Amino acid sequence: MRAPLGGRSSGHPRASVSAGQSHVASDLRIRVCLSRKNALTRGPKRYSHQMLIGYARVSTSGQDLAAQRDGLAALGVDDRHVHVDHGLSGTTRARPGLREALAACRSADVLVVTKLDRLARSLRDATDIADELTKKGVALNLGGAVYDPTDPVGRLLFNVLGMVAEFEADLIRARTREGMAIAKAAGKLRGRKPKLTAPQEKHLVQLHRTGEHTTSEIAELFGVARSTVYRAIQRGAQA
Repeated sequence: MRAPLGGRSSGHPRASVSAGQSHVASDLRIRVCLSRKNALTRGPKRYSHQMLIGYARVSTSGQDLAAQRDGLAALGVDDRHVHVDHGLSGTTRARPGLREALAACRSADVLVVTKLDRLARSLRDATDIADELTKKGVALNLGGAVYDPTDPVGRLLFNVLGMVAEFEADLIRARTREGMAIAKAAGKLRGRKPKLTAPQEKHLVQLHRTGEHTTSEIAELFGVARSTVYRAIQRGAQA
């Protein structure tokens, strides 16, 4: 006899197993969704002495930090506690603004960024920074979602975000190299224009050899940085 639609049948064990697997899969999906929600949207416990420390970064001097500052303000960060890096890549940790932000964080504080890629463009750096904050008892807020390092799903999503940030950085580098190769092939890429002409550099070296002027004075006289003066002097010594 055929079992009614949707009913169980002892004569078809496979159908029973399949239905059980479906219920298990559904239950797992619900648990993952709830765990993900708890891992990334749960707010930290607030204490009276807790401080929100903001960090913002742009990669080029032509970019503006206004949008990130507005985003941090919307998350409750006082502009006086926002540390910034302007014109620095997220692929390196050698950033003064980031160093100041991490140093300003104390136990029970929260470091706030609008997006993970503002904090780091490398999965290793992102993980190292998160671990450093966790050891200090500092929470990490990513655009309003608080990272919970004790939750497996939270760690998974954090790693995924870090990998995406690193992937985007790799794409940017690849596009830059491709653009430079095309420009070079078309004869449009000829390198940076020298700060000094050949006669100016010769005159600079002569002034330095007299010993009457300091490096800073020569740099000011020619309107260049001291590093340019040092390079000109080095080339003059090799000539």
